[in-house]
Amino acid sequence: MKKNHLIIFAAFSILIGFYAFPSFFLLPAMSSEPDTFSASVTAKHPEKAMIHLYFSDKDNSFLIAEKKLLERSDDPAQMGKLIIESLIKGPKEKLMRTISSDANLRALFVTKDKTAYVDLTQAAREKHPGGCKSEMITIYSIVNSLVLNIPEIDTVKILIDGRESMTLAGHIDLRFPLKADMLLVR
Repeated sequence: MKKNHLIIFAAFSILIGFYAFPSFFLLPAMSSEPDTFSASVTAKHPEKAMIHLYFSDKDNSFLIAEKKLLERSDDPAQMGKLIIESLIKGPKEKLMRTISSDANLRALFVTKDKTAYVDLTQAAREKHPGGCKSEMITIYSIVNSLVLNIPEIDTVKILIDGRESMTLAGHIDLRFPLKADMLLVR
C-alpha cells in the first residue's frame, strides 16, 4: 500500500511541477532571444539555388544549359549579377565561353516592368569574335540565363559602358529589350 502511495505522490509531484513551473520546462521555446546558434549556422551556410547558365556548344550553333549552384538572393538584381559574373567566368564542362573573360559587369538593375539592364564594359564588344551567329549566341546566353532563372525578369536590355548600343558586334539590334529565345537552346 505504501508503494502505491509513493507512486501516486511522485506522479502528482511531477504534474504539479509542470503546472507550477512551466517556464522552467519551456524556457528554450518561450525565449524572446534569437537562437544565436542557428543564426550563425545560416550566416556561414547561405541558401543555394540551382541555376542554369547558357553557354555555347562547341560548334557555336546552340546554347546548352550548365547547372551551377549559386548563393540565393531575394534581390533579383543581386541574383542577376551573380549569373552574369558566372557567365564571364565561363563554363566548367565541355562548353564554350560566350562572353570574353576580359569583359566585366559594370552594373545590373531591374525595373518595375521586369526589364533587366545589363551594363558590360567595352571589352565585351572589343574582344568579341564577331559574326552574326556568334553575336546571337552571346546575346541570348545573357538574356536566357537571366530570364529563365529569375522570375522578376521578363526582358533584358544590354548596355556597353553605360550607353545604349545599336549592336554588340554589328548584327543583332540591341536598341530594345529582348525576351528569351528557346529556339537556340538544345
